[in-house]
Amino acid sequence: MLGTTRSAKWGAIAGRAMGIFVLLAGILLAAKLCAANPPSDNPVPNIFEPHSTPAESIFRLSLFVLFITGVIFLVVSSLLTYVVVKFRNRVANGAGEPAQVYGSTQIELAWTVIPILIVVVLFLATARVIHAIQDAPRPAAALEVTAVGHQFWWEFRYPGLGIITANELHIPVSDPAHSRPTFLKLLSADTDHSFWVPQLAGKTDLIPNRVNEMWVDPQRTGIYLGQCAQYCGTQHAKMLLQVSVDSREAFEAWVHAQQQPANRSEKAIAGRRVFEATACVNCHAIGGTGATGRFGPDLTHLMSRSTIASGAALNTPENLRLWIQNPDAIKPGSLMPAMKLSDADLDALVRYLETLQ
Repeated sequence: MLGTTRSAKWGAIAGRAMGIFVLLAGILLAAKLCAANPPSDNPVPNIFEPHSTPAESIFRLSLFVLFITGVIFLVVSSLLTYVVVKFRNRVANGAGEPAQVYGSTQIELAWTVIPILIVVVLFLATARVIHAIQDAPRPAAALEVTAVGHQFWWEFRYPGLGIITANELHIPVSDPAHSRPTFLKLLSADTDHSFWVPQLAGKTDLIPNRVNEMWVDPQRTGIYLGQCAQYCGTQHAKMLLQVSVDSREAFEAWVHAQQQPANRSEKAIAGRRVFEATACVNCHAIGGTGATGRFGPDLTHLMSRSTIASGAALNTPENLRLWIQNPDAIKPGSLMPAMKLSDADLDALVRYLETLQ
């Protein structure tokens, strides 16, 4: 009977040890897979591959914290294994009680001072990173952008450039030779949101009636993906965002194109009339027309964006038609109403929107 009990105890210990080993192996494998993610123009968000100073600082801090907590885990697990093996219950002294130690000054100092020192070190390291990010000086050449969170899309305003766009943020690369960081003012139009692009910076909340700020200085061109990281309603999971880091020349070309008035093609005049005669004008704005709504994205250069519905679908004529006809087919629970247009009016409206380059 005693042998069976002992075997059960060792089986339980072996099972727990194996579970811990499998968990650690899974974490290391996931980290390796993320770190090995091949570079591309549309990468999966990867916290192990930072491309901006704030993200790099957070990454290094996380490695430091992981190292300290890993050492603690190894020390505690080793001591626990040693105690379990050395002082396991034996037949000879099964009825006895181990020697009790009371009032050991050395032990009490050890389990009091060491944790305090660890916490102080982690606190100072974290405070240093927070100070370096939040109190960074703003260069005169910095680009200023105002990001407004809506249910469930992003609005981006460039006050110094006179540009308003949605969901896809364009910023210039900030290489060491030509440093040009982007400073973002974060606002909310309704409820709490959170701006998070893992490879560029940490999470920063957008809170009603409060102004928060963050900055990035991406050192490599490309497309970086992120999304709202704070539950904000039914379609929180599809409140995606895309940051396009352009070369200086490409960014200047994008700015020039965005500053142009909306296309007034006579071929799509019927669709424009449909747009202006429906409730579209209450929510959306198009430069040079009577549409000045602010509840929905600015559509002046709609077709310059690669996605619609805040990244939920590619910006194609087919998806655009479906989005106008039945938004819930792409994004259930969105605040975009179905327009209930006839097929002729819907086709004309889509043709008009396709001209808004």
